[in-house]
Amino acid sequence: LAARQLSAFGGALRAPGRAGERVARVVREGGVVVTTGQQPGLFGGPIYTWSKAIAAATLADAIERATGVPTAPVFWAATDDADAREASETVIAVVGGAERLVASVDAPAGTPMCAAPLGDVSALFERLAASAGSATHQEVLARTRAAYSAGATVGGAYVALLEAMLEPLGVAVLDAADARVRELAAPLAARALERSASVADALAERAKAIRGAGFEPQVDDVERLSLVFEWSDGLKTRVPIGTGARYAPGTLSPNVLLRPVIERALLPTVAYVAGPGELAYFAQVSAVADALDVARPLAVPRWSCTILEPRVERALGRLRLTREDVRDQAAAERILASRALPAPASGAIELARAQASALRERLHELTRGDGLIDERVAEGHARRAEWLADRLERRILAAVKRREAEGMAMLGTIRGSLWPLGKRQERALNFIPLLARYGPGLVERMREASGEWARGIVGK
Repeated sequence: LAARQLSAFGGALRAPGRAGERVARVVREGGVVVTTGQQPGLFGGPIYTWSKAIAAATLADAIERATGVPTAPVFWAATDDADAREASETVIAVVGGAERLVASVDAPAGTPMCAAPLGDVSALFERLAASAGSATHQEVLARTRAAYSAGATVGGAYVALLEAMLEPLGVAVLDAADARVRELAAPLAARALERSASVADALAERAKAIRGAGFEPQVDDVERLSLVFEWSDGLKTRVPIGTGARYAPGTLSPNVLLRPVIERALLPTVAYVAGPGELAYFAQVSAVADALDVARPLAVPRWSCTILEPRVERALGRLRLTREDVRDQAAAERILASRALPAPASGAIELARAQASALRERLHELTRGDGLIDERVAEGHARRAEWLADRLERRILAAVKRREAEGMAMLGTIRGSLWPLGKRQERALNFIPLLARYGPGLVERMREASGEWARGIVGK
């Protein structure tokens, strides 16, 4: 029944080409789906949006091979989310570092991204395209430009890009903000309202258990508010617990704890590919499912990756650094500067440290025996000598850094790719420039790399 219900989503389930073929087999033969999802991000968002989709496809393939059951990957595009800040930003790698691109989303607080006007992002797109360099796969940029065109909404542009890019992988995209999804979810959303008090009690008990185990609940309880939003006049507002009001089908949508429960009820889902934060709140999701007397959704940890471009790998080799070396910018700069130190400068630093160490030893000798000086006085003078030695080293290294401008600029470029703005690559860096440079070959490499992860989950 659940497999056949996939047909009921109509246009909400974007499944052209290969994606449609896989969904059709699931419907026809009573198969299952592997799901994942993410809220909108500018120009498709960071790498992990795409690596989650790729991992879902890989896991679906592994399940079908192991069981013979038709399995399709489905990406739940959370365009009903109202986080304009996350939806309006992305990060690109540029020469010397990384750059944050921020769109001006002019919408009142509480506006779902499916209804938030995108505005003019043409200048931001040009920055995105420039960061791709002499991209071989111009069709990637063309599809991105077409999706993020004038008149689009933030959510609409996101879904259009996902649909275009994920079709070759056979991944269908479900637009969570589509009215048809809300209509299908209406019975369970209504039950969540009817049982809002018992759901709140179940979550309170689960929170107590989580804290008893030494952890904190991932999603904070909002007193007197249910897990259901009402859509009215283009805005989402949380419905109070215990309300006796009746709501028309299509006006209700779930919060983050109810969404996986509804997804599991609407789709024949065998696994949801979840990020670390999602996995943490699934400990609360199961309490919601139990309170509503529906099946618990199963989450599996997502596949994680770092994309090391050949040019970045060559730059690391030239600087004799590893990926972990460049995680901390200041530490990496010290490594480079210390290697470039001329012998007299290195000798001066070593001498200053040796003198500080010798002074500490002599001062503490004076505190023993007759106790010529107080221990606190000795410690204070020793620390000052060590501080002066540290200060000398910092000033010499700073001078070397200024002189070694080329190496420092190369370090900035490396960090812009691997640790953009100090964050893990997959959590910040936009995927489109990489895809434009390397095309389907990059996606295939990612699918191959995620194969071991998928086999580990399936057990075969």
